[in-house]
Amino acid sequence: MSLPAAIPTAAVVTAAKRSKPRLGRPRSFNREQALDAAMHVFWRQGYEGASLTALTAAMGINRPSLYAAFGDKAGLFREAVAHYGTGPGRYIRRALGQPKARQVAEMLLRGAVATATDPANPNGCLWVQGALVASAEADPIRTEMMALRNAGTAQVHDRLERARREGDLPAATDVQALTLFLVSVMNGIAVQASSGRSREALNNVVDLALKVWPA
Repeated sequence: MSLPAAIPTAAVVTAAKRSKPRLGRPRSFNREQALDAAMHVFWRQGYEGASLTALTAAMGINRPSLYAAFGDKAGLFREAVAHYGTGPGRYIRRALGQPKARQVAEMLLRGAVATATDPANPNGCLWVQGALVASAEADPIRTEMMALRNAGTAQVHDRLERARREGDLPAATDVQALTLFLVSVMNGIAVQASSGRSREALNNVVDLALKVWPA
């Protein structure tokens, strides 16, 4: 998913860390649980759609506590994005570590379906839908998310290029086109899941996509 599928970049993680509270600041809530709740609000409503009222209600904290722990809404969103990468999006790292390129592709696609249609999650993908922003004030978030997705695409490209060099893919494989094909299918899965498509229907799409995988 453009890429539901990216591992959080150093810039995103660094920005998230800068928003953490100063050492010694007392906190009366579970930070990890609050962050998980915020992630789900952003996942359902997007960055701009998620109001501070909705976020604080879901997190069980007040605004001063949010500002003290995360800096501001943008800082909270950055941490939620990183949290997604180590939580619902962790299948991506596992997929990229598979020994064969076709296994990489299948795990990425099946993982995208499973995550996007999990009844415990909002439909779709936070990385795809979370920062579909329009206002000038939110443009930095949009830019950061674009960089995050591009970094994820580059990781897939590098893994497939390695497979081509090692003979796991045909020597004539257009790795750039194959990468964009794979990422585009993942994006489509996220969008279709957000429109209510079933897991079965989306896994049928994966079956079809894998039929054209280079032999």
